[in-house]
This record gives sequence, C-alpha cells and structure tokens, in this order.
Amino acid sequence: MKRRFRILPKHIIFTGIFALTFIGITILLFSYRRDEKRFEHITSKLFVDEMCASTLNMHYTIAYPEDFGIPGYHATLPIYSAEGALASCAATENTLTSLNDINPDKLSASDRYTHTLLTRTLENSIEKNKFFYYDEPLSPASGMQSQLPILLAEYTFRNKQDIEDYLKLLNQTDEYFASLLTYEQEKKNAGPIMASSSLQKVRKQCDTIVTKEALEKETHFLQTTFVERLSPLHKEEIISKEEAQSYIVQNNRLLKTVLLPAYQALSDGLLLLEDETVTPKGLGAYPDGCDYYRHLLIAETGSYRPIAEITSTLTAKLTEEYKTIQSLAGKHPEYMPLLSTEEYTCLPYQDAATMLADVQLRMEEDFPSLQSVGTGTPNVAVKKVSPSLEQFCAPAFYLTTPIDDTDSNVIYINQKNSPSGLELYTTLAHEGYPGHLYQNVYNNRHLLQNGDNKIRSLLWYGGYLEGWALYVEFMSFDYASALMQEHNRPGDAVCVQLEKHNRSLQLCLYSLIDVLLHYENASTEEIAKILKPFGITDSATVDAVYTYIAENPCNYLKYYLGYLEILELKKQAATLWGSAYSDYQFHTFYLDCGPSDFTSLSEQLENFIPVEG
Repeated sequence: MKRRFRILPKHIIFTGIFALTFIGITILLFSYRRDEKRFEHITSKLFVDEMCASTLNMHYTIAYPEDFGIPGYHATLPIYSAEGALASCAATENTLTSLNDINPDKLSASDRYTHTLLTRTLENSIEKNKFFYYDEPLSPASGMQSQLPILLAEYTFRNKQDIEDYLKLLNQTDEYFASLLTYEQEKKNAGPIMASSSLQKVRKQCDTIVTKEALEKETHFLQTTFVERLSPLHKEEIISKEEAQSYIVQNNRLLKTVLLPAYQALSDGLLLLEDETVTPKGLGAYPDGCDYYRHLLIAETGSYRPIAEITSTLTAKLTEEYKTIQSLAGKHPEYMPLLSTEEYTCLPYQDAATMLADVQLRMEEDFPSLQSVGTGTPNVAVKKVSPSLEQFCAPAFYLTTPIDDTDSNVIYINQKNSPSGLELYTTLAHEGYPGHLYQNVYNNRHLLQNGDNKIRSLLWYGGYLEGWALYVEFMSFDYASALMQEHNRPGDAVCVQLEKHNRSLQLCLYSLIDVLLHYENASTEEIAKILKPFGITDSATVDAVYTYIAENPCNYLKYYLGYLEILELKKQAATLWGSAYSDYQFHTFYLDCGPSDFTSLSEQLENFIPVEG
C-alpha cells in the first residue's frame, strides 16, 4: 500500500516549531531555576543555622534578624562537645556534597562566584578538621578569655530583646568556658598542648580580667559599659527607669555569680594541665603539624600558593626592603641623625579626629566613596581599651558592624604604650580609613545594595581583610611623608619613608620565621641566627619573638602575605588593563568583589573589564 503524506500549511509548521522551541526554553529555564533555587535553599539554611548556633556571632553580623529570615531564636553561646564537633564536621561534608550537585554555570554571576568561594572554603575546612585538636581557642594573644569580654562590652542594645539576649548569654559563660576547658583536656592526649609558660599567661588573664574587687566597687568595664548602653534606650523611652534598674541588678548578679566563677574555674582547670617539661614549639614539631599548617595557612590568609613559593617570595621581599633602606639612607646621610631623636614621629596633627580627617581627604582620589554604595556618613568613636585589658589586647582594633547597621563604628586604642604622632596616624589608617572601618562599611553596603547572597557575610578571609589594612597602612606612611613635605620638613619626610620600609622588613622577617618555625621546625638557635643580621641579638628578645610566633601560627602571614597577594593582584591588573589601569579602578574591583580568597580574586580579575578614562 502506498503511503500518503499530508502536507501541513506553513503557518501550522511554524506554530509547531515555535511550540517545540517554547518547550525547549521552558525546560532550560526550569533547569536553571532548579539549580538557583537549590543553591538559595542550601545557603539560606546554612546562614540561618550558623546564626542560630551563636547569638554573639549573629549580633555582630546582622542587627535585625527578622529581616534575614530569623523571626525567633534562643540566645545561645556555642558550647563545645566532642559529639557536637563531629556532627558539625558531618554537616560540613553534607553541605559540600549538596554544593557539588549544583552546576555553577546555571547560577547567576554573583551566585556562581559565591558558589566557588563557599566550595573552596568548605573543602579546606574539611581537610583542616582532620587535625581537630590542633586549634587553640585560648591563645594568650587572642583567645576567647580576652576576646569575649570585649565582645560583651560592645554588644549593642537597640531594643529590649538585645538586652535580654545579652543577659542570657552572660548566664551561659560558665558552660562556655567549661566546654573550652574540656577541649583543652581532651587535647592533652590528642594534639599539641600549650606550653607551661603559655598556660600561665592565660591563667593570669583569667585572674585579672574579672576580679571580685572591681565588681564589688561596680567599676568593672562590663558594669560601666552596661549602664552606658542602657542610657539611650531609657532616654528614648524604649525601657522605663524601673526596667533599666532591674537590668543593672541582673547584670551585676550574673557578673558576680556566673562570669567571675567561670574565669576562676577555667584558671584552676588550666593549672592542672601545666607541665613544666612542655616548652613553646612550632607546629612542625608535631606529627601532623605540617599538614595542619598548610590548611591553617589557607584558612587564615586565603592564599593557595605552595609553601615553597611563599618562602621564596618572602625571602625576595626581605632582600628588596633591606636594599631600599640602604639606598634611602645612602642618598640622605644628612637626615640619619634625625632617626635617633625620633622627632620625625611628631606630626603637625595630634588628635585622632584631625588625623582621620586628613587621611580621608588624601584617600579621595584613589578610593571609591562610601556614598557610591549607600547613603549616610558612618560615625566613628575612638575609645581607650579598659586598663584591665591593656596588657592582653592588641595595640589597636576595630569591631566590625553588622551588615544592616554600619552607621556606628568603634576603634579601640590600647594606651599601654601611649601611641601618638606617626604611630597613631598609621594605626588610625589601618583600623579606620581607608582600613578596616572603611572596608567593612563598603563591603556591607555593597552586599545589600547588590542583593548578594547573605552567606557571603559568613565567609571570613584574614588575608583579604588584614592584608588590605596593612596595604593601606603603608599608603598612610606616604600620606604622612607628604604631610611633612607640606610643612617644610623634608628630613622628617625621608625618615617616615625609612620607618615604613623598616616596618615592612620586620613584618616580612617575622612572616618568614613563621614558616620556618611551623613548617620546617626551626629551633630557637636557628631563629637566633636569622635574627642576628638584623640587630636582634638579645637572648630575651629572641625568645620573645620565638614564643609569640610559636603561640600564634599564621598571624604575621595573615597580614603580610595578604599584603603581598594584593601587590600581585595589582601587577596582574596593570598587565591586563593597560592604559585603563588606575589605583582607583583596582581598589574598586577589590572592594566590589568582597572578602575572598586570592585564587578566586585572580580569576575574577581575568574577566573584569575596567571603564576607560
């Protein structure tokens, strides 16, 4: 039988093709949206889970939880337990598995970048967690025994809920410190325990930070700052006078009956862990120390460079800075006597407010304005560290503001060494403008303005943050040098430049020692030989340098390697952009990308097209 074929009218043929095309587009869109929705679900759940697990972290990340899908929560400090730690590691692995099931190419450009950052962070976290007991939450320099009181003292009160959350957290400090002691006790049999001298430092902090005498006199900073934070709410009639007084009574009671005993118990427990035979050592002295150090370095700096390359880069930079200092001194021998008088450190401006204003004026040409990412000028208060914390705190620090409330900012200055002049100027640049304060406000406002995934606010990259702060600190030395020139002090301007390169050389040297100590297991004697050519020969000073770096692996690298990575990014940008390059363009790119690891930043740079002119 002969088959007969029916020829369809043209318009029906076209309609059929259109229908097939429409079905194809629908399937494609559904596929894209499916991955987008899954990614949004994974990251939203992760964000909420992380926020609810630690109210302290949440409070410093978001001011108004209800705006971020967290209408209700229980005020919680994250209490350590071995079971909880294992569950957390398993959850991290499950999250990574879910992320790997998503095709990044089917996400928006912003989410694709977030996917890359989150995946890399979790991958390294899983590897680092294999050496769980190598972490040190009670470090003498930056452990929670000294950090928690500062975070409590600056816990912002915006409403009644904040006050009540604060008091609930304070009521959990005994369990919190007890859990940290449990970790240290478990660590004694499973990882590198702290040296006896380090434990003694931590115990001294525990015995000094909170004392019965100060609490009885009601002069402790956790009492005075509490009253200060209640005052605005009382004035605005958010709380009554009676409620304020009730809160004060509760705070005093909890400080005396919960926090003070918590510190005493921690101190007593650490005493039992002291072993005089245990001396300060680098991670390289322990069986898995080198493997742990590699992953710690990535986590702290955001640099994925091989350690051999890092060592080579640091060595080359050390030589470069040494030659620069020699060259400057050789060209200007007439100014060298000024260095010993240190008169060059005395700037025309003395107070912090004027210094900050000067830096802000000088940075305008090379940095994007905060007004480009939001409205309003952030306020900044420069406060003194409480005398009871001076010997345990960094010379200065900035407390980051929540992503949805960047208006009120605080820079703490440690008066222990009475910073002034050039030191205060460069410190304010590091902590304020164009350093941490400026960067934090810019990143937060940019995140909200562009609707970026909120999980970005939880991804921490020490090299991105501290590298930037050191990078702009070195720029502030140039600002100070220009200020000297403007006031007809050319010799002082040269001395400021020498000071800048000397600081760079010192940080580079200590960063190199960090690698030698923690990766190559260098001894005190070997470190002494390295320090000797730089005039550091006193045995007490050598021991102090060795001990500090042993207690704080990757701390110097977080700053200096981050700084060097930024310089490499600048070189890459200049090569890629050619005549379109400017510092303004580069700084905008860096800030717009937000906190990231440097491998991801380099990849982003390859696809970035600067605006000509």
